[in-house]
Amino acid sequence: MLDALSKSFFHALARSKSLEGMASRIGMAKPTSFARRFIAGENADEAIEAAKAIQARGMLLTLDQLGESITTLAEAEAATKVYLTLIEKIQAAGIDRNISVKPTQLGLDIDEAVCVDNIKRILDLATQHGFFVRIDMENTPYIQKTLDMFTSVWSQGYRNAGVVLQSAVFRSAEDAKAVSKLGARVRLVKGAYKEPAALAHQAKADVDRAFVAIMKGLLTEGTYPAIATHDPAMIAATKAFAAGQGIPKDAYEFQMLYGIRRDLQTQLVAEGYRMRIYVPFGKQWFPYFMRRLGERPANVGFVVKGILSDRG
Repeated sequence: MLDALSKSFFHALARSKSLEGMASRIGMAKPTSFARRFIAGENADEAIEAAKAIQARGMLLTLDQLGESITTLAEAEAATKVYLTLIEKIQAAGIDRNISVKPTQLGLDIDEAVCVDNIKRILDLATQHGFFVRIDMENTPYIQKTLDMFTSVWSQGYRNAGVVLQSAVFRSAEDAKAVSKLGARVRLVKGAYKEPAALAHQAKADVDRAFVAIMKGLLTEGTYPAIATHDPAMIAATKAFAAGQGIPKDAYEFQMLYGIRRDLQTQLVAEGYRMRIYVPFGKQWFPYFMRRLGERPANVGFVVKGILSDRG
């Protein structure tokens, strides 16, 4: 219950335009500003510099341009062009060729056909340069639309794309089986969105049980799954199950977010596991930032201290 209340509180803050305006003025103002612990920068060049340092530590990368729920086709076109430019910049930088995209950032709310076309434009350039593209999953109203879009591009021969599933959502267990049957790659997360009780687990213990069950299915039946979690219990369960089944460490990877549980990131690399870091960047960082706090309220003290320090 406390987990659900915490998530609801921070999601409400994420929709506050006045708070977003204040945070935007101070959150990324200096290299030491509080938001930069979790956001790699406001533009691709800053993110790429942060990514180089991560790769030097033996970790894999995914660059994540923040922003979602655009309202015009012009904004969707602009976002698509940002991704196309990002691919070129990553290639030139010589870092890991992996990006993530959000369907509502590419026009899913406005015109599904346009969104599919924009995804295909990104996948075409990504294919040309040897990139993998992870299609992010947003909240439950978009799950079926996102999976339909993914299935559409997969059926057209795009094999450099994968999707995300959330263990909090009831339907994810069946979705994982369907995507695995295609041979496509799944990124498994717990889920950062506040969802209705009719569609998703509300208690952490239930979310965790679902996560472990889906994880086991992906490791035994899926294609190179990504186990995305900062929870030591979920990591331990994954390691134990994989070892018990004789699944090699290079058959899957762990994933974490930039700036969160760096100790675990380093530990897993030292143990020989593949570790990928999601590197978020962009000017529209505030809603993402609030969702991260909702997932991990222990970070609140750090943020409050950072705000006071930046103001001083």
